[in-house]
Amino acid sequence: MYSRILVPLDGSKIGEAALPYVEELVSKLSAVQKVEVILFQVASSLTHWVIAGETSAPVPYMEKELNILKQQARTYLKKIAESLKAKGAVVKIKVSVGDAANEILKAEKETRAGLVAMSTHGRSGLSRWAFGSVMDKVLRGGEIPVLVVRVPKEQAKK
Repeated sequence: MYSRILVPLDGSKIGEAALPYVEELVSKLSAVQKVEVILFQVASSLTHWVIAGETSAPVPYMEKELNILKQQARTYLKKIAESLKAKGAVVKIKVSVGDAANEILKAEKETRAGLVAMSTHGRSGLSRWAFGSVMDKVLRGGEIPVLVVRVPKEQAKK
């Protein structure tokens, strides 16, 4: 079964929509086997915009800034880990920098996960084309099952 679950999170409540399902899965599985959950966050903004007057330009983050982003991600993931530990899971934390979809696919292989559990905003049409779809890339590019939790429309508007 799924003894190792990769849970990509982006730091938002919408991104956390899959967590209750993961907790329920952990509760059921941990009675018969050890379940490891890898909480994963990608610091995907490798640049930020600097605006001076009417001009703006993308500026890469410096190493010090990236380290701050990674530390903030670790702190967030440690907080999320507590409820999963209480359900009986062994929780590991992984933080990466880069393109979210590519990093999730890399983490899937590196961690030898048996399942990826993540939420989706449920965008379609022009919105999906404009913003891209990390979920779509993970579904098509991955080699393991993906539990997709669609965020209810009411919650997505918040």
